[in-house]
Amino acid sequence: MTKGPYDAIVIGSGAGGGACAYGLAARGKKVLVLEAGPRYNPHTDYNIDKYDWEVKRFPDKEKGKYTFGEGQPLKEELSRLMSRNRADGLYNPAAKRKYIKYFNAKGVGGSTLRYQGEAHRFHPKAFKIKTLYGVGNDWPFGYDELAPYYETAEKILGVAGPDPDPYHPRKNPLPLPPHKLSYSSQFIEKACSGMGLRLIPNTLAILSQAYDGRPPCNYCCACAEGCSRKDKGSIDVTFIPKAEATGNCKVLEEAHVFHLNVEKGKVSEVLYYDREGKERSVSAKAVAVVIACGAVETPRLLLNSKVRDKSGLVGKNFMETLIWLGTALHPERLDSHRGIPIDGEVLDYLFPETKLPFASGFRLISTSGMATGPLSFALRYFKGWGTGLEESVKQYFGHTLSMGGVGEFLPNRDTFITLDEKEKDRFNVPVARIQAYLGENEIKILDFMSARCKEILKAAGAGEIIDEISSYDLFWATHVFGTCIMGEDPDTSVVNPFCRSHEISNLFVADASVFPSSGGGSSPSLTISANALRVADFIVKSLA
Repeated sequence: MTKGPYDAIVIGSGAGGGACAYGLAARGKKVLVLEAGPRYNPHTDYNIDKYDWEVKRFPDKEKGKYTFGEGQPLKEELSRLMSRNRADGLYNPAAKRKYIKYFNAKGVGGSTLRYQGEAHRFHPKAFKIKTLYGVGNDWPFGYDELAPYYETAEKILGVAGPDPDPYHPRKNPLPLPPHKLSYSSQFIEKACSGMGLRLIPNTLAILSQAYDGRPPCNYCCACAEGCSRKDKGSIDVTFIPKAEATGNCKVLEEAHVFHLNVEKGKVSEVLYYDREGKERSVSAKAVAVVIACGAVETPRLLLNSKVRDKSGLVGKNFMETLIWLGTALHPERLDSHRGIPIDGEVLDYLFPETKLPFASGFRLISTSGMATGPLSFALRYFKGWGTGLEESVKQYFGHTLSMGGVGEFLPNRDTFITLDEKEKDRFNVPVARIQAYLGENEIKILDFMSARCKEILKAAGAGEIIDEISSYDLFWATHVFGTCIMGEDPDTSVVNPFCRSHEISNLFVADASVFPSSGGGSSPSLTISANALRVADFIVKSLA
């Protein structure tokens, strides 16, 4: 048995686990963090400095395993929303929606190791979509409750963004000034302005100036491949080292938690496999246990542990990323592969005042697109080989302009996480099974987003659209939510407003699985961290 004494055991070290561990350790509490993945060395483990980085991409040392359910039938009349590209045509020629991937990462820092640095506060209206729109679920608290924790998280991460912020009330400005829009995004900005829209610099946990011992961004546009300079505010270079520096936090890597033992309404023991595959345990009788494994792995752990849940909602209310992304050729060389992957956003449709043909909202993004270098450009957009392919790449490389949208996903009864009893991981533990389905509201948002993005690309001077990625026919999720939603009523929620289990007194959840709604397309990582700091605050007061 792993020895303590500890005041808290945190399972997972991403945006929620890392922030919660820091919030506890900084207040003098002894914390053990159990992380299923290894620790990455930013200076040596990533591939961006290697000649074949476009092939190797992010170096997954420990890959997550999960399965998928049935594909949703597609409709001929919505073929305009199908994903396609110039070289190969339809990404999914089948009659059902295709599951591609759930993009996460296992390691100290969690999925922030490969995220693109977006650090958004949720819009105040995001917390009350049922009250405002009559759909989805309200949060059991509002924006003001999270505001001070947002500010703490922004300071630790080193967030850069606009001041003043026209959409999110702030007591103080962000730590760093915004990044300048790239050359390609300036074309988007001009087009948006002509259409009565406002493109503003994105709010990013990417340093625009040297900060807290870390250098500013070098604009290599490879955030998703792992940041070797530490200028991206992933949890492994921000919250985790600060937690460890207190002397109160121990991070145990490659500790695969697979079961929680529960006795008399409390977690009594946390069971895990170590890096050699040996079963280990740590006593939890006198400590708080915080699960922060994400909206897929958290319900998997609870379901495998058969933890009592009066609501029956563990795994339900799953919400995925709703996205459309288009790339077009432009007559001018723009080099959109240089800069920041998502450096500008339009928030005019994020919970707008004017009535739209769907509930809630979305945001538009100016992005580098899918081709981050000449190799991926050639493979994605052109057929053939030899001199013909070479000449095409020479002629068109750097001439792409990309625009996308990310929208609200409403929970529905056909989108959920369960266990796949037939498929096990290497420790013989059932894996999570992802079942996803788009409702009518999501399809309406996709239709509206795609049409608006195409209008903007055309107004920016772009011509042929050579690539379209759509959630309509592809499950391609980075942001996932729900599955353990918070609320006041034990009959309709898994955890209470402080993310404490209604059933198990020392069990907490501190990741996006507690989110009652998906934030209108805003990136969730900052809200995860802010809420995790709030959870830590509550635990400290409870322990006292």
